Amino acid sequence: MQLLVVAALVAVAVAAPQFGNQYGNQFDRRDRVNYRPIAILRDDRQDFGDGNFNYQFETENGINVNARGTPGSKGQSNIEGYYRFPLDDGTFAEVRYIADEFGFRAESPLIPTPHPLPAHAIEQIRFAEEQRRRGITY
Repeated sequence: MQLLVVAALVAVAVAAPQFGNQYGNQFDRRDRVNYRPIAILRDDRQDFGDGNFNYQFETENGINVNARGTPGSKGQSNIEGYYRFPLDDGTFAEVRYIADEFGFRAESPLIPTPHPLPAHAIEQIRFAEEQRRRGITY
């Protein structure tokens, strides 16, 4: 009987809501007190039943999402859209994307890009491509 009571208490403790931030720390009381729900100003959705759809929603704090979907050539849904959200400094981030048979491609100034290749690496790539054209393989 005691084992059953202990097991029940453990189950309740594990099932309790976990309030934490990105660092795994508990939110302090001020975070919970200052939280307020954000109103949704627009929520438009259309599904045409043939694989075509679109949706858009906007919140009072500037979050904006817009997407349009069409049937893809290989049975997938192709989706093109954007999402926009406020940053801590008061500016807004925007990400535009396309998801189709060629994968997911996003564009935004916030997405890191690789450094340009050094000249010697570009020359090595050019040399390897020339060897492939001549039929040289290793």
